[in-house]
Amino acid sequence: MPVVMIMTWEGVKKEDYEALRKTVNWEGNVPQGAMFHVSAFDGKGIRVTDVWENEQDFKKFVDSRLMPEAKKMGLKSEPKVEILPVHAVFAPAYKRAAT
Repeated sequence: MPVVMIMTWEGVKKEDYEALRKTVNWEGNVPQGAMFHVSAFDGKGIRVTDVWENEQDFKKFVDSRLMPEAKKMGLKSEPKVEILPVHAVFAPAYKRAAT
């Protein structure tokens, strides 16, 4: 069942995200089950919203790829994650791009 993952990770700066993006390489080596990813920053850290095919694929990615690299970088905080079943997805830009 598809899930939406909502992450809040205090203390993570844009530079940290870009370093993780490069070393974890989720865009070049797309994790199994990843469907959609968007990130944003506020005064406290990063906010991420993803859509995954299932919760298990997300957890596997976090445990085997994301967190090991975050620890190597010296990030000390842990992300707060909420996972919910997807009810609906509306992405008109994707439909326009496909036509």
